[in-house]
Amino acid sequence: MIWLTLWCVAVNVAALGAFAVDKARAEESGPRIPESTLLLLAAAGGWPGAKIGQQACRHKTRKQPFRLWLDGIGLAWAAGLLALWLV
Repeated sequence: MIWLTLWCVAVNVAALGAFAVDKARAEESGPRIPESTLLLLAAAGGWPGAKIGQQACRHKTRKQPFRLWLDGIGLAWAAGLLALWLV
């Protein structure tokens, strides 16, 4: 169980950090982190960190369909966890 906890912490820190780095690069016109990478981090379990990073950095909050994808990943995780809890 410790490995799962470590994974969750690591992927959430990575997701939050990726949003912060991408926002800084966007402001400096530097090389960007692909949206697919940001969404992959969220899908790998880093959705809470990605959502916090999105809101805290005010990054990709109006961009569609990115916002829908990120929210959809969060809903899928919530549904999956609820299903596991009910079984």
